[in-house]
Amino acid sequence: MTNPNHPIDFVAAHFKDHTDTVSQSLQSLGEPIANTAALIIDALSAGRKMIAFGNGGSAAQASHLVGELIGRFHNNRNPLPALALAADSGVVTCIANDFGYAGLFERQVNALANQGDIVIGLTTSGRSENVLRGLSAARQKGALTIMLTGDLALSESPADHVLRVASPSTACVQEIHLMVIHIWCMYIDAKFYE
Repeated sequence: MTNPNHPIDFVAAHFKDHTDTVSQSLQSLGEPIANTAALIIDALSAGRKMIAFGNGGSAAQASHLVGELIGRFHNNRNPLPALALAADSGVVTCIANDFGYAGLFERQVNALANQGDIVIGLTTSGRSENVLRGLSAARQKGALTIMLTGDLALSESPADHVLRVASPSTACVQEIHLMVIHIWCMYIDAKFYE
């Protein structure tokens, strides 16, 4: 590990990890990102909604994605239907208290997801039980599921599409997840901008 007492080297080491991860991700994820963007656009064009969720930083990124759809990314356009399942503290604390944290997203998906919706679960580790259960519930409801994850994820996933960032670094995985979100938003803007 780089010595944090040499701040420029410390910064440079993270930038190198990031650029290496970006380069690897372009090779492995370029086509899956474009393909999932098309699926998202198809669902939104058909009047379906997006549901996104995750824990911690991934919860914040799910909220960020939803904000871009309901608000805007670059271009002014009509708002698009989207929900971030970690955003309502009353719902989150009620479910966690009464049913346990592992069922947090599963219960909300069962209440809110419909056939043809897009359900996106973000889990850097790929092992968050509540995210995996939420994705599994979404598939059972007939929603199209996408998981954004990292290199340490389980080989089996309950999602229809898995975008796995080839890095064991939580920071690098989350940085690429944000890039994926922004690329999806670029596709969405290009389709829905009037």
